[in-house]
Parts: sequence; C-alpha cells; structure tokens
Amino acid sequence: MCIQASQEKSWFFRRNNPFKTEFLNQNMAKFTPELIAKYQNSGYRVVGKHLHTGVEVCRWAKEALRGGKLCYKSVYGIKSHRCVQMTPTLNLCNLNCQWCWRTFRPGRTKAAKEWDNPEEIIDSAIEAQRKQLSGFGGNEKVTKKMLAEAMNPQHFAISLDGEPTFYPKIIELIKEIKSRGFTAFLVTNGTTPNKLKDMLKKNAVPTNLYISVYGPDEETFYKGTMCKIPGLWKKVLESLKLFPKFEKKGCRTVFRITAVKGLTLKDPEKYAELILMAKPMFVEVKGYAWLGESRKRLQQNAVPRMEELEKFASKLVKLTKYKIKHKDARSRVIILVRDKEAWEKSCEWIE
Repeated sequence: MCIQASQEKSWFFRRNNPFKTEFLNQNMAKFTPELIAKYQNSGYRVVGKHLHTGVEVCRWAKEALRGGKLCYKSVYGIKSHRCVQMTPTLNLCNLNCQWCWRTFRPGRTKAAKEWDNPEEIIDSAIEAQRKQLSGFGGNEKVTKKMLAEAMNPQHFAISLDGEPTFYPKIIELIKEIKSRGFTAFLVTNGTTPNKLKDMLKKNAVPTNLYISVYGPDEETFYKGTMCKIPGLWKKVLESLKLFPKFEKKGCRTVFRITAVKGLTLKDPEKYAELILMAKPMFVEVKGYAWLGESRKRLQQNAVPRMEELEKFASKLVKLTKYKIKHKDARSRVIILVRDKEAWEKSCEWIE
C-alpha cells in the first residue's frame, strides 16, 4: 500500500490534516500518524503541508486570557495572550539535554525531507492558534476584547521544540514574520554560527535573539547536553561573539542560562567571563523545572530554589556589573541588564 493510500485510511489525517491527502508527504517516515497523535495528545498541533511545524498555546497565554499573570517576557514587551509559541523544526535537534522536557522521539537528528515555505508556516500556525483559543469564548473570565486580541497575534516565539535554525528558510521566516508587523523571538542553542552570520548579512535579525548557554565550560556543556558531536562548544562561543553585531541592527540580545542544580548552576566566574566576552544586553538565569520527560533523566532535587538563583545572580552582578532588572519567583527566573543605556535602547524597540 502506498503512503498516500495509507494516509487516506488514517483517522488522524481525515480529521486534522487541512490539506487532506492531495500530496505525497515525503516526511511520513519521520512523522507517522501515531507520532503526530502523541504530539496532539500532549497539547501540540502539528501543522502545515509537510507536518514539521508545531504550535502550542502556552500556559501564560491561557492565564493572561483569564485576566491572570503575564509571562515574565512581558519585560520585553510581550503580551502573553497575543503570542504564538511555535517551532518549524519539530523533533529535530542536535542535542539531547538532560533537562529537556520533550520526548526524544526516533529520528530526532534527521531533518525533514520536504519543507513548507514561511508563508504557509505562519498562516497555518495562526490558524492552529485560533482554533485552540476558540473554546475560551465560553469562559466567563475571558473578555471579548482579550479574546479578540488573542485571535490577532502580535508575537512569534520560535522556541517550542528542536533547534529552529535547522529550518532551511529560517531567514525568510523571520523576514516574513516581521514584514507582517509581528515581533520574532528566536531561541537557539548557538551551535549554528554560520546561520546567524547569514541573518546579519541578509538583514534578517529577530526582535530578540536568545542563545541558550548550557554550561560555563565545555565539559559541563557536553555532560548536560549528552551530545557526542565534537566542536560544538567552540561554535557556541563563536555565536556568542556575534551579539554586538545583532545589537547594532536593532536586535535585543539575551544570554540565557538554564540553571540545573548539581549540573549547570555552578562556576559563576566562568559564566561571567563568557558574559563579558559576548556583551549581551540581557542575561537570564532561568531555573530548571522538573517537567515532562526530564523527570526520567534528573531527580527533583535538580530544581533550584529561588533563593539559590538569587544568590547565583548576585555573584554575576558583582563579577559583570550587570544589574538585576526583574525577578519572577513563579517562573524562577532572574533577568539582568547590562546598563541603563541597554535598557533604554531596549524600551525603544518595544512595540
């Protein structure tokens, strides 16, 4: 039986694939109906013709709709209920981080064979977001004004799963997002400096560029990411050195520390050296959360207390002269800013 015929008999494709089976999906070896159903059950929506894009309405968007707390990223001008959390590289990453809450599915290191174009990705992501939010219309805590705003997103957080710079048209995707008047927050593990250099050359910088730094040194990086590919730490350092160039082009730069107790939450002196080298506008000390599949890899005592994060951040302040700008105990995050000039410049970029 050919792939197309088998898709016709799949309940998933009959119910959820807006393109039906008018095409022969060459990605089905990687994204089987069973795998997609698992993503669906986890709250993801797998969208697009070639099924490599994932969308999930985050908890903060739902809470904001009900009149509750906003995501800590509101510091950067984000309105949680108007943010699309998505990835164009579902189940595609070169790292296997111990703290990752995702399931390491088969084919994690294999790229899709065919890719949707940026316009298709954005349109299908917005459509999926709207469908997931439509049920809030009957919630008495949700005002019509808030729901109407949520149905017209302003922000794209390219961070949900996988390494987004592996999407071959990530530059075009960022350009298309910004051309529609949206902001684009890109979170990368920093192992693709050449892709970041191309963004600079083609003037396709995101609104915010986060580089997640998984350890203060090479040994910790490889232990935490469980990666066996040589030379990646040097690539991360190469990417960090690009921060000043991104800032010159109007991009907020964020050095992100995933703080895992007993693993990455150590050696503030080494982190300080990296920060002073990279000169990011912001530093985020984000505490690990014991969620999802990470619970199979780490013990609950790997979750740092807020007091421990504050102590660590205070050491970074002394070593780098950065200033603490924001604390969020619920998200267990502390945001440092380089100086007053960096903060004022950042405020000018807030939509």
